[in-house]
Amino acid sequence: MTLSDAVDGDRLLRQGFTLEWITLGWNVVGIFVLAAAAIAARSVALAGFGLDSLIEIVASTVVIWELSGTGEARQRRALRMIGVAFLVLAAYLAAQSAVVVIAGWHPRHSPVGIVWTAITAVVMFSLAAGKARVGRALDNPVLRTEGRVTLIDGLLATAVLVGLVLNAAFGWWWADPLAGLVLVYYAIVEGRAALKH
Repeated sequence: MTLSDAVDGDRLLRQGFTLEWITLGWNVVGIFVLAAAAIAARSVALAGFGLDSLIEIVASTVVIWELSGTGEARQRRALRMIGVAFLVLAAYLAAQSAVVVIAGWHPRHSPVGIVWTAITAVVMFSLAAGKARVGRALDNPVLRTEGRVTLIDGLLATAVLVGLVLNAAFGWWWADPLAGLVLVYYAIVEGRAALKH
């Protein structure tokens, strides 16, 4: 390894930490915004997205912990933790969406939820792209896997946004809980992949 390689490695590691700290901070703020918006609108999609933010906090914390040390055992443990977080998210979204659709609960409109999810989608897609790039450059499977968590967070933000807009624009109350189901399949696939890694 040359001095240049070591410098590049340190720079990439700092970028990985920066991406994770930004993700962590965004999601901590998001929990409070989403909790208030979900309660005000009685929205399962916003509540589910709040849980996703909590899982993203756990995943970011795991990656920060993993980037602080090395070793395959530590990477495997980190990947298992992320995999479990994905599966918890899938189970919650499936159950909560089904209950709301069956009960026929009608969520209210949520301008705050619409604005927050729109901005969050852009932020999460940008962070996911950065994590994928840095994770590949560092050859770090944990950072790459958590980048997929962030990508799914962006996709979930988009799905929730569509549900909220359809409810607000057309009164399609069922679009809100169905938005929570959109990513159940992806969360299961990614959770199983992380557990198998």
